[in-house]
Amino acid sequence: MIPRVGHAPEAKRRYTARPGAYAILPHEARFLLTLQVADRLDVQLPGGGIDPGEQPLQALHREVLEEIGWRIANPRKMGVFRRFTYMPEYDLWAEKICHIYVAKPVLQIADPIEEDHETLLLPADQAIDALGNDGDRLFLSRYISMGSG
Repeated sequence: MIPRVGHAPEAKRRYTARPGAYAILPHEARFLLTLQVADRLDVQLPGGGIDPGEQPLQALHREVLEEIGWRIANPRKMGVFRRFTYMPEYDLWAEKICHIYVAKPVLQIADPIEEDHETLLLPADQAIDALGNDGDRLFLSRYISMGSG
């Protein structure tokens, strides 16, 4: 069973499964993150939804490039969690199944392609505090506690 992080689902609400791939990206003693500047500010691990027919690693590379403009290498899966949330950009209540990877940022080749996204580079303590969901904070904290950050 995939562990849940964050709020329990509402019993009478229908949720749509939304698998996604997200990356912890250590870079020069800091971490690359994405800031979504839509209805509200939300700092996230770069990544996003896995499209139908797409493999998780394909989605990870695509989403990191779209959200922060970076190419990555050597992704290693760290774990998975699920969270229940409303996604206003899709008008959707979702059970997000979040596959978390650690990867090496190789080269920034563009500005963020995805509308309403900006790239952040924060030291570990600020990155943990800034992240907008419990699952992202949990996995980044675990990564740092392993002495890797």
